[in-house]
Amino acid sequence: MCVYFVDRSLGRHVVADALRGAGARVEVHDDHFRQDCPDQEWLAEVGRRGWVVLTKDHRIAYRTLERLAVAESNVRMLVLVGGDLSGEQMAAAFVRALQRMQRFAREHDPPFIAKVYRDGALKDWKSGAELLR
Repeated sequence: MCVYFVDRSLGRHVVADALRGAGARVEVHDDHFRQDCPDQEWLAEVGRRGWVVLTKDHRIAYRTLERLAVAESNVRMLVLVGGDLSGEQMAAAFVRALQRMQRFAREHDPPFIAKVYRDGALKDWKSGAELLR
C-alpha cells in the first residue's frame, strides 16, 4: 500500500484526514520537516522513503532544483490542478482519485509527475492524456 505525503501547500488536516478516512496511509509535511524546509530537501527524503507526494504546487515541476530532486530521488508526485479550491474540495478530489492514484503508483516506476483533477481524473503532466479510467 502506498504512503501519501501531504505537502505543506495542502495544509495539515483536511486533506490528510479525508484520505485517512478513505483508508489511505498518510504522512504530513510538518510532522517530518520544518515549514521553511527547501523543496529539494524534503523531496529527496520523501523519494528515499518511497512515499507518493501530493501537492498543489505546480511550480515544483518547472523549477530546476526541484525537478532535479524529483528525478534524482525517484519521486512519485501527484499535483492537484484546478484553481483555487477549498480544503474540503481538495480533499474530495484526492479521495475521488485515490484508487487511480494507488493503481498508477503501483504500475509505474518512479520518477513521475502526474496531474490530479477535481473530478478525480489522473492525467500525464506533459501531454494531458488521461492515465487511468
